Amino acid sequence: MNIETITLAPGYTISRVAKGNWQLATRHSTPYAQEDAVEDMRRFVEAGINAFDCADHYVGVEDTIGVFRRKYPELAKNLRVSTKYTPDIDLISRLTRRDVEEAVDTSLRRLGGEQLDLVQFHWWDYDTPGCTQAMLWLQEFQKAGKIAHIGTTNFNVAHMKEIVGAGVKLLTNQLQYSLLDLRPERGMVEFCRDNGIHLLCYGTIAGGFLSNKWLGQADPAQPYANRSLVKYRLMVEEFGGWDVFQAMLGDLEAIAQKHNSNIAAVAARYVLDKPQVAVALVGAKNATHLDETLDIFRLKLDAEDTARLDALAHSVPGPEGDCYDIERDKESVHAKIMQMNQNTKGAPVNMEMSPSLEALRG
Repeated sequence: MNIETITLAPGYTISRVAKGNWQLATRHSTPYAQEDAVEDMRRFVEAGINAFDCADHYVGVEDTIGVFRRKYPELAKNLRVSTKYTPDIDLISRLTRRDVEEAVDTSLRRLGGEQLDLVQFHWWDYDTPGCTQAMLWLQEFQKAGKIAHIGTTNFNVAHMKEIVGAGVKLLTNQLQYSLLDLRPERGMVEFCRDNGIHLLCYGTIAGGFLSNKWLGQADPAQPYANRSLVKYRLMVEEFGGWDVFQAMLGDLEAIAQKHNSNIAAVAARYVLDKPQVAVALVGAKNATHLDETLDIFRLKLDAEDTARLDALAHSVPGPEGDCYDIERDKESVHAKIMQMNQNTKGAPVNMEMSPSLEALRG
């Protein structure tokens, strides 16, 4: 089977499907043994998926990837890791160059190695100034050799323009993009095309909701098993609710059967075929669904499929605004699931692992 790859920069070639690792974070869901996670990582790399995504605030995940690298040094030579720098919301108003350097050094120590492959920057609150200055500091550490490439995550077009206008050279922008969420098409795709920025897309299978597992199923009882299910169940609601979502799954299943594939592969392939998209991130706590993930590479959607999927995706308005705008709205239910002070020394979370939607709304 041909594993599709893409060269984002000289010496930086990665698989077009990346293993997302949020679900391995401490208290994201039921604890998962590190040794098992490491063996799952081995299976992904052996299968040809050499792109791993993580973050400094995914507590414990950078460390686990570091363990994998030490245990399997030959496989690790093929691995490319995108991490994130996410200063705590309580810190951003007084963020210093030293804070940024310490965060970079911490990720280097956890992941193991002399240079970070890709650091993607996130800023919790646009009302607090300083995000562009922080990116300029990251660029300084890139020039010093601590970071190979820098990017952003969860910014909207206006703030991307500010960062690029300040002279920051971005390789990537990571954002949510799926059949349920077309916000990147409201200016972000065009901006990134014009500025040579590649899109790394998470949420392509909506935390597993866009899969055969949920076809014909009742709306799941709350509380949910993990935090990503809370996040993406909210996206289902933004899309039109459970019944509308079930109708979409039925159409996806018809396309999947036509190609002897599966719903998740169809959903991810749809995003991968979009302009400016380099990579689809697929969240994977373990290797249980590895073969189904590889179906993404086996699948080729034809013009009829794409037209049908376009019609489905545009059949309802979906989430409003630009990328991540509703998640930044401090009064929104989307903001209430975010853990904005986890990064400092791997701070423990302060809210329930998987609160119900009713509790969030309250």
